Amino acid sequence: MIPLAELHCHIEGAAPSDLVRELAHRNGQEINGLIDENGHYIWQDFDTFLGAYDRVASVFTRAEDYEALAHAYASDLAGQGAIYSETFASTDHAERSGVDAMAYLDALTDGVKRAEREHGIVSRIIPTGVRHFGTEAINRAADITIQAAKTNSFITGFGIAGSEVAGSLLDAKPAFARCGAAGLGLTAHAGEWTGPPTIRDALQLNVMRVGHGIRSADDPSLMAEIAERGITLEVCPQSNIVLKAVPSAAEHPAKTLLDAGIKLTANSDDPPHFATNLAKDVETMVSLLGGDETEIRAMLTRNALEAAFVDEQTRAKLIAKLDAAVDSA
Repeated sequence: MIPLAELHCHIEGAAPSDLVRELAHRNGQEINGLIDENGHYIWQDFDTFLGAYDRVASVFTRAEDYEALAHAYASDLAGQGAIYSETFASTDHAERSGVDAMAYLDALTDGVKRAEREHGIVSRIIPTGVRHFGTEAINRAADITIQAAKTNSFITGFGIAGSEVAGSLLDAKPAFARCGAAGLGLTAHAGEWTGPPTIRDALQLNVMRVGHGIRSADDPSLMAEIAERGITLEVCPQSNIVLKAVPSAAEHPAKTLLDAGIKLTANSDDPPHFATNLAKDVETMVSLLGGDETEIRAMLTRNALEAAFVDEQTRAKLIAKLDAAVDSA
């Protein structure tokens, strides 16, 4: 079995609906209109999805809630065959729920550490700024990340997420410059909904990876630049299909991106919202890309491990695990 690795999942977006119901009941919070009778989250388009995401995040009002969520998610990934995971964390959402940002990051760290002890899965945490919360919030998230990373080796990167039409990615350039100078890996959501210009803005932030980035397929010169610079795309195929960022699975540009020489990975984004998980997203990418299934799976995992925001000793150990599995296959 080829092991899996994930670079792009939002921890609050990974919360299962039964847990959200439980926490809302405990807190006395009203969540009518958030979850249907079948346990599915309710939203109609990307904007209403963002609203649902915020409501889900609001039920996590204690640090220990986040520890439990991080442990559960990493453990579930291990059960799917994953050996590595990076999780996006929003200090803004934590603070809006009344949880101190540092306590939030420490709790997530405790959760993934426990999962590593129990299941062997290695995890890292990537705090993100949220575009539609504004530039000041992005700068604050960056400063919190830099401070946290000084004493927490599990905090290894910084990113930006949220609505792609809110402000400009270039507004975040000072925040990214500070995080880069602090030795953090850099990634930015771009080119899921908006076109190539947004991705070009992301490249000006000196990112090593781009979250989604699928609209780069609209511009051959941009694809060539991404390939030349060795930028890895964190592709979330099921999210793209369910949210209708692409008209249909048949029209997903993954194969076009691969043929342009771009490094692709498979990721679950916000799995319960899109009725998916990492294993399903890998299966979807295998279908989209075609070719030998074992080779495609190994390529996706290798790309993720090579682009991971992790120390070189850990990376080498993870790649050795992958190589051993490929040899056995």
